[in-house]
Amino acid sequence: MKRDVSSQAPMALNGRLPNKNIFLTFMSVLLFAHCSKSGIRSVSSFGFSPILKTYSSRAAAEAQSSTFLRRTSYRMMSSRSIDQNGNAETSTTTTTTMTASVPPTARREEDRYILAGKLAETEPNYLAPDGKPLARQSDSSPNALLDPPVKVSDPYGWLRDESRTVPEVLEHLNNENAYTEHLTAHLSDLRSDIYQEMLAGIKETDYTVPVQNGEWLYYSRTFEGKSYKSMCRAPLKDGWEELAKQWDGSMDSPILPGEVAYLDVNELAEGKSYCATGQVRPSPSHNVLAYSADFTGNEVCQIFVKDINTGEIIDHDETLECYGQLQWGADDKTIFYLKMDSEKRPYQLYRHVIGSDEPDELLYQEDNALYWVGLSKSFDDKYIFVSSRSKESAEVHFLDLTDSNAKLQCVAERRKKVLYSVRHRAGSWFITTNVGGTPNMRLMVSPAVANSEDSWKDMVDQNGNVMFNGGYERAISGFTSFESHSVASGREGGLPQIWVVSYASETTSDVTDFVQLSFEEDAYDVGLGGNSMYNADHVVIAYDSLVTPLSSIKIPLDSPTDLSKRTVLKEQEVPGYNRSDYSCERTTVKSRDGSADIPVSIVYRKDVEEKIKSGEAVPAHLYGYGSYGACMEASFRSTRRALLDRGMVYVIAHVRGGGEMGRQWYEEPNGAKYLCKQNTFNDFVDVAKWMIDDRKITTPNQLSCEGRSAGGLLIGASINQAPELFKMALLGVPFVDVVCTMIDATIPLTVVEWEEWGNPNEEKFHKCMMEYSPINNVKDGATYPSCLLTGGLHDPRVQYWEPAKFAAELRHKQGSSSGPVAVKIDMAAGHFSASDRYVPHHIAHSCPPFLFTFYCALFLTFSQSSLASLFTARFSDTST
Repeated sequence: MKRDVSSQAPMALNGRLPNKNIFLTFMSVLLFAHCSKSGIRSVSSFGFSPILKTYSSRAAAEAQSSTFLRRTSYRMMSSRSIDQNGNAETSTTTTTTMTASVPPTARREEDRYILAGKLAETEPNYLAPDGKPLARQSDSSPNALLDPPVKVSDPYGWLRDESRTVPEVLEHLNNENAYTEHLTAHLSDLRSDIYQEMLAGIKETDYTVPVQNGEWLYYSRTFEGKSYKSMCRAPLKDGWEELAKQWDGSMDSPILPGEVAYLDVNELAEGKSYCATGQVRPSPSHNVLAYSADFTGNEVCQIFVKDINTGEIIDHDETLECYGQLQWGADDKTIFYLKMDSEKRPYQLYRHVIGSDEPDELLYQEDNALYWVGLSKSFDDKYIFVSSRSKESAEVHFLDLTDSNAKLQCVAERRKKVLYSVRHRAGSWFITTNVGGTPNMRLMVSPAVANSEDSWKDMVDQNGNVMFNGGYERAISGFTSFESHSVASGREGGLPQIWVVSYASETTSDVTDFVQLSFEEDAYDVGLGGNSMYNADHVVIAYDSLVTPLSSIKIPLDSPTDLSKRTVLKEQEVPGYNRSDYSCERTTVKSRDGSADIPVSIVYRKDVEEKIKSGEAVPAHLYGYGSYGACMEASFRSTRRALLDRGMVYVIAHVRGGGEMGRQWYEEPNGAKYLCKQNTFNDFVDVAKWMIDDRKITTPNQLSCEGRSAGGLLIGASINQAPELFKMALLGVPFVDVVCTMIDATIPLTVVEWEEWGNPNEEKFHKCMMEYSPINNVKDGATYPSCLLTGGLHDPRVQYWEPAKFAAELRHKQGSSSGPVAVKIDMAAGHFSASDRYVPHHIAHSCPPFLFTFYCALFLTFSQSSLASLFTARFSDTST
């Protein structure tokens, strides 16, 4: 259902977050895109990747992410494949009764409504499916419920089908897909052209940077023609960095001597329509592998344990359904994992002993539905951490793995409005927290003992200055402690930053140096890369920008600011890309109330820049997100070239609600949470107006916009506020039925997110949420842009009925001169869609998530003549 995914921690949070994969649609197949952070509606993301870039973001999950990353007009495919042009080949079809050339008309039930507020025992929905009174607010909420309750119109509520089996609903969704395919059928050749362009710009046979873990180097490989990656390892060997660079590029040659594929996901996926690995973890001895996998797209996983040497699965319970996170204990026998409740909230921690006949041991259970449980392990392998976290409060327990008799103990009991996370090094807890009500997180240190909150002290540098005081200027979001150093990640000046901390010795937390890394470009994205060794003498970071492909850079910890000692381990190879053809910039736009300078990132071809300077308006695409404190970084995406090389300008509006300027950009009173959520939509509209009126980049007839998940809410609210500014809008898995969704505690993630959006059952929030909820604010008779809405039938975060209902409401109310409304529902996937990398949305794995869809839907945006010129234009110095 919702909406957030912090790009930061594996499978950690909950929410509607932006997804980093691209969702292709139109013709025979539409598959929809995945993430990483950590979780957003917050979604926790999945996590093992040998070269994983960390993003500060749907809250710990839209977190370190891994691989989480159909239907035709008159048919539902029972099987499918993708041909060389990105088109679907289908078999086994069932016909529907609809005429594909006519937009589907959903039945309206004008007297249908749901009640917000306090329910009487006589109300039909007073009881939840479990027989208990349906929760209308959290137990800790001080706010009054609406009493008497208020009716909220829900004329398309019949589209909600939890079973996904009601014939009328399925027929309507298939008719929507049929109409969308008909509307775009003439773009088949164009889609094939763009697919081939994107494919040509990707190195299909490739590998990730090897990461040392013990006496092994772990990495993954992709092979031309194979849909999934193969996870490999090789024995550690001196000079491996140069050996990897000497690889001849062939499929048959190993990257490193002694290479072994320990998990081939292509084999795991055989016979399955969906396959996404979650966390993949070698045991302490490196002889055994534990991994989680999702075979449905609904983010419910199974756990497998494999003998790496023999390839045999030595432990697997096919009846066990769990969350994607798992951790090894101190030996090769003990695994920790999480289970979910009926609302798909991870809430229980179990210990499993391989080969034991005893039932798995329940170690921890979180009964408060506001809290989401996460599982991690200290970098030095001494502790298991189990965190219980709401949007506003946190509590962490630890288990000492060096003591076989140890019990879970609490680092610090939960306190209202106090968030914290914990790392361990040299007998100390390193805590990032907002205790004291600071606008950003502080960095504090204390002895590594239970109930340590009274001993937390601000961490100071060699001069006695507080390193991260939680103020407005500098924000910390992550902290990784090596044996001799620590590395902090965060933000300053609106950009991601990295700091290195040096200590007096390996047994003390006394700081001898505290330095910030510097980079040449004015705007960029940087985060930690693959780092697995606690005693490493270097850190690997991942760096890119809007015009610079991703590089993995090795930096010595004892001289991190010496640029001459940095080693580029691997740079993303982008065939045909010439960096000198492109330019980017970072600027700001003043908000309408004058209180905020909205950061804006822009990328374009240099020859297009000259057109703009000469006064010519050009087509432009505006992307935004603006929720959960998630940051939309100025990162590189090779697939944007299909836009840029055709003369378009790509713009990211870093609106309030994100975390680009620190948590104050997100939190009340000046951010965009709760009662000030309207700032998100105002900022986006202000940037669009600036592009048209002030910077004169484009015109309303040439401007499209896009957002996904909670970003879909942004687009829905923005086109309601100013439909005249946009020619086309893309709303991917959009959270657009805000009030109806957030009223109902039976919908997954709703209770958790009462601390994100507010609770419309309460007097305090109801009016505000009704004023921006897209489906409740469609303007009668207004001219709306052409709209494409996407969804996934099995999406647990943003349910499929939200885009279906909003599309019906748009068609019902918008003026006759509005553009068409198209819907594409992936009937076989969830929030992150298909896992096959050769499905076109994976080929176009960029941000925003539905770029490929956008390419194919441009006909909705521009006139046929301008479209033809746009897509036939070639620049003399452009490689294709």
